[in-house]
Amino acid sequence: MAEYGERRDDRRGERRDDRRGGDRSDNTRKLAAPQQTQCRFCRRREEYVDYKDIETLQKLLTHRGKIYSRKRSGNCAGCQRKVKNAIKRARFMALLPFCA
Repeated sequence: MAEYGERRDDRRGERRDDRRGGDRSDNTRKLAAPQQTQCRFCRRREEYVDYKDIETLQKLLTHRGKIYSRKRSGNCAGCQRKVKNAIKRARFMALLPFCA
């Protein structure tokens, strides 16, 4: 007897995995088009991340004062470097804490 998720192919006597539902002769899948995602600075077309813009920079810091990663913040590589330098300048000017 065939186990759950499998069925016996009558023609060959072999087991075949049938989890996809339905018989597909071709193994092509329709892939969804990837969404174009841009970071918040690229969407606003900002060339410079201002170190005096504390509200924006605080959204990119944890409650402990650490800088969020690119994956977590959603920034592109170039903007993440600009954010890093802006946060460091704001810390040096005592606008942001070094640690909490």
